[in-house]
Amino acid sequence: MSFIKPDVLFSLVDCNNFYASCERVFSPKLEHKAIVVLSNNDGCIVARSNEAKRMGLKMGDPAYQRKDFLKKHEVAIFSSNYALYGDMSERVMSTLAEFVPEIEIYSIDEAFLNLTSLVQQKPDKLALQLKEIVKKRTGIPVSIGVAPTKTLAKVANHLAKRSAENSGVLVLSGDCQIRRVLENFPVEDLWGIGLQYSKFLEKNGIKTALQLRNAPDYWVKKHLTIMGLRMKYELQGISCLPLEMAPPPKKGIGCSRTFREAVESKEGLREAISTFAARCGEKLRQQNSYSKVITVFIRTSPFQKGYYCNCKVAELPTATNYSPDLIRYALKALEIIYKANCRYKKAGVFVSDITTVGGVQGNLFERGDREKPKKLMAAVDAVNERMGRGTLFFAVQGIGGEWRLKQEKLSPCYTTKWKDLLVVRG
Repeated sequence: MSFIKPDVLFSLVDCNNFYASCERVFSPKLEHKAIVVLSNNDGCIVARSNEAKRMGLKMGDPAYQRKDFLKKHEVAIFSSNYALYGDMSERVMSTLAEFVPEIEIYSIDEAFLNLTSLVQQKPDKLALQLKEIVKKRTGIPVSIGVAPTKTLAKVANHLAKRSAENSGVLVLSGDCQIRRVLENFPVEDLWGIGLQYSKFLEKNGIKTALQLRNAPDYWVKKHLTIMGLRMKYELQGISCLPLEMAPPPKKGIGCSRTFREAVESKEGLREAISTFAARCGEKLRQQNSYSKVITVFIRTSPFQKGYYCNCKVAELPTATNYSPDLIRYALKALEIIYKANCRYKKAGVFVSDITTVGGVQGNLFERGDREKPKKLMAAVDAVNERMGRGTLFFAVQGIGGEWRLKQEKLSPCYTTKWKDLLVVRG
């Protein structure tokens, strides 16, 4: 196993209560007010401000079950505004990238930074400076953990976020300090330890991160695989996980949705499946990939009588990322599995057998110019990127319908739609 040099220094920057913080940026009246953000179709709570957490609201709480509580305590409720959150995430990440040359965007609200080239500055002062700059430029509060490895940086961030005395920044440096922290850090809170692993470890007497760090190498590798052994080394301060500057292309891409209302018409399903296929094409083009296989599935509610679920896998003649082709084959698959007189509650499209342009095998009977579809999709993507997703779409996708998301509490798209721009009046 190869290791990175031991003097490397990582940082994890994590946006605090990201979805709720995005809503608060453009509405100052929400400062110090409890906020919750709901999942697709306004189903469950998926994000909470600190004020909402202190009220006892839990992640995953069904909104309808907490309706009276939310109203009584005047909690601000929002539908998920993915366009706003995605744009705000990009602003945070681009701000960090200006000051740190090596960055791995881990998720919409987290990023690992390599601070090794900036060791001439004190890590705690550098982290505080980054925290203040991000807050000033974007309005998003962040917590920052700094340590010799990515796993320890995760631990540091976890503690920085939950301890007021750390001011949102914690640096783990000396081995004595790291041991003291790991001694009281629950093993189930470690990055990469899921529910099943945590149960197994506790059953074997390993309840803290320090106990895992001190476990024999052969035992860890046997029961937690090579990834578990790397985690153990990372807890010892030996860096085994480098930054992923360019994430690997996905091997499978999907788009599915639970409908706000059951879809009974075939035309409604055609619109939904066409939209999902077009979205898969967009994702393929974003990573410069092509797909050879497309899968379509539909199902009714499993809680109602006459449950029906079916899927169809179709192989394309040539791997493609051209949305009209994906839509055409997806609709052919739908024709095969569609069953009349059903109330469909969910549908989706999944593309697989993904390859790069160099791996696309031509078809002897293929006709037409490949460059024209490529240029067309490039133009469509460029317009949608600049003007907002859905500005240009295919007619078969429709302009409404019962299958679209229920978003009764949707906030304006302050940064991605001209009509939603804030207006300042003197």
